[in-house]
Amino acid sequence: MNQEYQNILVPVDGSKQAERALNKAIAVAKRNDAHIDILNVIDTRAMAYNFAGMSDSSIAYQLVDKSKDYLDELYDNAKQKQGFDNIDIHIRLGNPKTVISFDFPRDHQNDLIMMGACGLTRLQRAMVGSVTSFVKRNAPVDVLVVRTDLNNEVPADEKDAKKK
Repeated sequence: MNQEYQNILVPVDGSKQAERALNKAIAVAKRNDAHIDILNVIDTRAMAYNFAGMSDSSIAYQLVDKSKDYLDELYDNAKQKQGFDNIDIHIRLGNPKTVISFDFPRDHQNDLIMMGACGLTRLQRAMVGSVTSFVKRNAPVDVLVVRTDLNNEVPADEKDAKKK
């Protein structure tokens, strides 16, 4: 069976794992003549805490500005270094688990989600849960969890971390 994907969602969070997933998604998109949606979800639950007297809207604007700069950088890298520009960038506010699993794929007709393996420790996963694990279990479309680089190798720094 030969599956062709046309609309790939790549959620990013600034981690090496997410950027590795984007690189692999670009390779898949090139082979399938597909479109990529790069998504950064700003977790609004974090805004429930008032940082140094700042208003929620002030914090939101700062987070959106930083997110936009980051997404622009990823877009420029894909276009200039990898020769791929069939990409849209998106910023959403909300719970990353539900936005990535349900809301965004429904709104943009994504047929594949490619995302990095979580970088959380066991304790962090137990306390807050892994977004990747939630998406794998709940998304109504195929989910590919990327653990390796474009050469299908686990980066050396992650091999060493797993041994500890």
